[in-house]
Amino acid sequence: MKNSRPEWDSYFMEIAHIVSKRSTCIRRSVGALIVKGKRILSTGYNGAPTGLTHCLDTGCLRSKMNIASGERHELCRGLHAEQNAIIQAAYHGVSIEGADIYTTHMPCSICAKMIVNAGIKKIFYGDGYPDELAEQMLREGNIELIQIGVKDGRNT
Repeated sequence: MKNSRPEWDSYFMEIAHIVSKRSTCIRRSVGALIVKGKRILSTGYNGAPTGLTHCLDTGCLRSKMNIASGERHELCRGLHAEQNAIIQAAYHGVSIEGADIYTTHMPCSICAKMIVNAGIKKIFYGDGYPDELAEQMLREGNIELIQIGVKDGRNT
């Protein structure tokens, strides 16, 4: 009888995809989770800050302003999934130094800076994201980038 248990990386990436289903972003649903020692420390998805009206209700500011993906990140009501995962860990007093982050998409440059300063060591991501500066800063910060498929758990 073959073992049908998923490999750890595939398991965590599938959870990131489940977390992304809570997203309130109109353009892209992103989920992230921070893991250390095979234990989930925090999760996050993209959407407006707690208590603020969601983009699903107000419409997308970035679409209204015709802003391309990967540009002018500050012109958005929402926080990114990686930001929310880091904030949730801090809010609850959970150290994420030396942890890994699993995210459905490659982080943007703002998230990349936060990841470097948070002490996260590896990023496992699914889909790419059009932000060359992010990749450059992550490599300079010695953050290991591993693109991984969801279904098979293999590096792609």
